[in-house]
Amino acid sequence: MTMNLDELLKLRTRYDAEVREGAQSDSAQARVERVGRVVRQSVPGLGWNGVFWSDLDEESADAEIAAQVAFFAGRGCPEFEWKLYDYDGPADLGERLRAAGFVPEPPETLMVGRAAELARLPVEPPEGITLRVVTDEAGVDLMMEVHAGAFGIERPRIREHLLDQVRNEPENIAAVLAMAGDTPVSAARMEMRPGTAFAGLWGGGTVPQWRGRGIYRLLVAHRARIAAERGIPYLQVDASDDSRPILERLGFGVLGVTVPYMWTAAGAV
Repeated sequence: MTMNLDELLKLRTRYDAEVREGAQSDSAQARVERVGRVVRQSVPGLGWNGVFWSDLDEESADAEIAAQVAFFAGRGCPEFEWKLYDYDGPADLGERLRAAGFVPEPPETLMVGRAAELARLPVEPPEGITLRVVTDEAGVDLMMEVHAGAFGIERPRIREHLLDQVRNEPENIAAVLAMAGDTPVSAARMEMRPGTAFAGLWGGGTVPQWRGRGIYRLLVAHRARIAAERGIPYLQVDASDDSRPILERLGFGVLGVTVPYMWTAAGAV
């Protein structure tokens, strides 16, 4: 069933309150704190550093941006992300971030779907495909192999993050591989946080030669069943332009557009 505008607006308000303003750390080493008019996460090593949420206006924006740059630079972070949503204020926040040295990455569409409905999708694995649940380092390495093949880039930070979750918070992650025999061809994960109504779908990618066979849809349904069994009502995705039409056909609705603004320290690789 398609979500109407009133439902989507209510879900966006709830998402902002629970997932952004009420953000929880994504690893045992990470620290989430509300400082001034932002909620941020800082973590040593290869973890994610950045701003989840902000409540800024024209008078406060530049000073708050400068304060966050000073904080993360002072910690020696090579980079951090300001996750900007198109409904965040002030209206020119993106321009202000660029003026402060941030570089925008491609926009993504914030989408939500009802877990119970998605769990009932009539999907079967394509011929020759089996699913493998990831529970150890070997599985994480196979996921990174898929990531490199699907997106053309290797990101050690994601590998470190996945390893930390698999080892220390296995109850909060559901990671899965689609295997063609002994070869990984698609991978995805779902992150769940206690007390929130949204489970996040992340990292869904399929190597080029296996696209168009329904594997992405299969992995969405697999994770939806897990969320529904745990009583989590909604799935959330930051969708690429490739994923958005698939998710819309599955019944996901649009809450907004998000752009990762990246700040990189001078001299960082």
